[in-house]
Amino acid sequence: MTQRITVTHTHGDRISVASGGVELMAYVYRPDPDAFEARKPYAHPLRTLAGNPVSGYRPNDHRWHKGLQMTASHLSGQNFWGGNSYLGPEQGYQRVEDRVGSMRHDGFEEFTAAEDRLRFVEKLTWVANPSVPHSGGQEWARELRTIELHSVEPEEGAWALDWSIRLTNIRDEALHFGSPTSAGREMAGYTGLNWRGPRDFTGGDVIGPDGRGGDGETGASDLMGTPAAEAPWIAFTGEHDDVDGHSTLLFAHAPENADSIHASHWFVRSEPIPSVAPSWAFFEEFELLPGESFGYRYRVVVADGAWDRARAEGYLKNHGW
Repeated sequence: MTQRITVTHTHGDRISVASGGVELMAYVYRPDPDAFEARKPYAHPLRTLAGNPVSGYRPNDHRWHKGLQMTASHLSGQNFWGGNSYLGPEQGYQRVEDRVGSMRHDGFEEFTAAEDRLRFVEKLTWVANPSVPHSGGQEWARELRTIELHSVEPEEGAWALDWSIRLTNIRDEALHFGSPTSAGREMAGYTGLNWRGPRDFTGGDVIGPDGRGGDGETGASDLMGTPAAEAPWIAFTGEHDDVDGHSTLLFAHAPENADSIHASHWFVRSEPIPSVAPSWAFFEEFELLPGESFGYRYRVVVADGAWDRARAEGYLKNHGW
């Protein structure tokens, strides 16, 4: 049985969702002050039904890591992820201020808060850095982002967040999506929807279907770069500081992602930082022509306890798309 939720919308700032006396999620759409961190909306904090935190915000190793957020690490020479930009094997990562773009919140096309579900459709514009020669401050893409928080189920010990994106190129030239790996850095293909875990999740266990994954960094290494076609879901389990216990985040591709513009692969690290992204441009760039669009849809399940493979697969089977 699903549990009631309470939605609090602080207009111009954030949307908070609570249940059972616990704030499960805050979706923050007010721009953060530092442009170098790529101003854009993000979901933080994320908490389990028991109130345990499962997202990190501005960690000292990467200040631009903010909970769960949509990113694009390499996009036609711009960085919509934030922080240092990877400039190739010879130059490595460098702080280049005018390469960092932003995602502007333009309002909500739909906002529905029901007794047990929140759904909103957000309008955003992806804007190039104002200092870019010849195209500074130009609007490059329009996005429709749909967020649904649902299935708050104490008996399952879990709740679910569906996050979808529909992105349209509004430039008069093609947009090229890539990653550090497509630019020459081995097995660092992060881009797209990106989760940063809390510090105490470092060294957590990562599993996937068909016996993939395992304990600690071994599991993360086994799944790093795996095609979504072979592993449509992965689960990351961490052990908390302060309280005795574990929590699990289950990340899953919607079935229609298999037909999207470009094949996805998993970016997953357990050490030195906990991070997961269903990367849409891990190994190779893809092109989005003027006026064309692409879409992806994902599910993130936030659960108390250490879930095994049978628990993860059973949950996804019993909770359809």
